[in-house]
Order: sequence, then C-alpha cells, then structure tokens
Amino acid sequence: MRHAAIVATGVHVPSVEVPNEVFRRRFETIAPDFVDRIEPASGILTRWYAPDGWATSDLATAAARECLARAKVDPMDVDLVIVGTDSPDYLTPATSVVVQHKLGAKNAGTFDVGCACASFPTALGIASGLVATQPWMKNVLVIGAYMMRKLADPNDPMIFLYGDGAGAALIQPSDVPSIGAASYLADGALTKDWFIEAGGTAEPITHAAIEAGRHVVKMHQKYPPSVNEEGWPKMIGELAQRDGFAVSDVDCFIFTQVRKRTIEKVMARLEQPMEKAHLVMDKWGYTGSACIPMALHDAIEAGAVKSGSRVVLVGSGVGFDQAAISFVLTDALLTSNGAV
Repeated sequence: MRHAAIVATGVHVPSVEVPNEVFRRRFETIAPDFVDRIEPASGILTRWYAPDGWATSDLATAAARECLARAKVDPMDVDLVIVGTDSPDYLTPATSVVVQHKLGAKNAGTFDVGCACASFPTALGIASGLVATQPWMKNVLVIGAYMMRKLADPNDPMIFLYGDGAGAALIQPSDVPSIGAASYLADGALTKDWFIEAGGTAEPITHAAIEAGRHVVKMHQKYPPSVNEEGWPKMIGELAQRDGFAVSDVDCFIFTQVRKRTIEKVMARLEQPMEKAHLVMDKWGYTGSACIPMALHDAIEAGAVKSGSRVVLVGSGVGFDQAAISFVLTDALLTSNGAV
C-alpha cells in the first residue's frame, strides 16, 4: 500500500529584527501598558520583517528552496506546489502560482489553501492523500507563508503579534505509514471577529472603505478562550482514536504560536508535560500560516524529536478554522535535515 511521508523541511526567517521595545515606544501614548500585558501572555519577545519590496511569495520561495536543497530535489522535479496563507500576494491569482514561477518548478501544478493559520496542517493532509492515491506524484511541496503586518494598520497595537516568515515541507511516497489521520473544526459564526472587511465581493475596495480603515486586518472581538482550550484537545483526542495511539505517546506537540498561556492550559488539560510542546514565538513572533512548519523545522534542528517520534500539529485560524494532523518522523526526514 502506498503512503506519504515528510522527507525534508526548510524555513526562511527574514533579516530585519523588530524587538518588543520598538512597540513599547510606538504605543506608549495610545496604549501605554499594551506590550507589558501581551508580552508574558503571548510569549513573543521579538519578530523579523522582510526587506522592503518583498511579498509573501518571496518568503515562501526562500523556504521552498532550502527544503528542496536539503532533500537534493531539483525544482523541475516538483509535481505540485501548495501554499497556505491568508496574506497572499494578490486577491487573485493564487500565491502558489507566483511561487512556482519564482522557484523554477516549471513542471508543477499549484493551488492555495486559505484556512489562515490552520492552512499548513490542512494542506499537509491534502498532500498526503494526493501522494498516497496518485502514483505519478513523487514530490509535493507544502508551504506556509505569512506577511500579515503588511495588511495591518501600523498604529493598531495588534501589529505587535505579526512576524514575517515561511516554512516548507517536501512530501514523497513511502512504503510505511508516516502521515496519519487528520481532524478539522470550524465555527463560521466567528467570521467577523478578526478579519479584513473590504477587498472582496462582500465589500469591494472604495475610497470610503479605505478612509474608514476597513481595508486592513482588525480584531473586532476576542475569540472565546474555549475555541482553542477545548477545540485543540478535542482534535488531538480524535487523532489518537483514528490512528490508534494514546495522547501520552505523542513526543512533540506543535500548536499555533500566538499565545503561550493557551498552550500551557491545553497541555495541562491533556495531562502532558509542557516540555513536549515546542515553542518558537519567543524568537520569531507570531508567523501565522507559517508558524507550524517553522516550529516543526526548529524542533528537528534542536533535536527535540528523533526517528520514530510521533508529532501532532494543531492549527487555529481566523474564520474560525482549526485543523490537526499527526505523523511519525522518518529517518529520511532527519537525514535530509542533517539531524542524523
């Protein structure tokens, strides 16, 4: 039986560091205690911005290049490029087709996955299914990329969260099971809690929309804590049941990297040690659609996982979308990433 496995990962962290002190100074008048309140709750200490003139596709392409180099795969041998992002280069066409061109993957098809910060685990499940059922597919790139700060109001304190970045994974056929079950949740009643109002067919861009600030991303209302504190354990429980493992068998949990305290509460609810949750928001900020593949790459680089480790990826995105998927690390992945 044909299966699918992650055989390499790559990341791109851009060059311009923006530490928290920048936002303390920026908001000292309009929101004087904002950074002091959000810093310990989020766990974010700094973030990185791409150079002027870069777009989300540039971040994605850089991460993809690193991933393919680690796997020793030529871009011309890529069959499919999937990009997960909610900060696309354009409303249309898809960012994935821009990445395909910049990468030189001339033989690849493309599509985007638009589940915000749940995009990477969603796309990974799609890629796994395609590789397992399409015998002609040998190399599928799954990329998460994020540049939401360009779509935000620089005077909105919530811009504190956003860092630029991208993470990529290469999926290939496998003779043994590796990528396992997936789980999905959503609640469209929360659509307008955190979104960009103008720019789509519900409200096209107009001068009035721009003057009112409806063309930038805004949090209009906080999500109920239950969406993650209950939703994440629920999905993990479903993965365990579907794949036949115990929650205690998971060696590494990688959650959306936006709020450290939420991760701590979820790990306590799962009765698992916090050491099993790999965190990167302290050094890279919240990189949205990219944070899960970036954290996965970092966990491998840091030696937090080894061959045979079971990893669970859990993402939450505005909408409200959630997705989770489990997989077992292979020797091929660790060898490509130089971990063995």
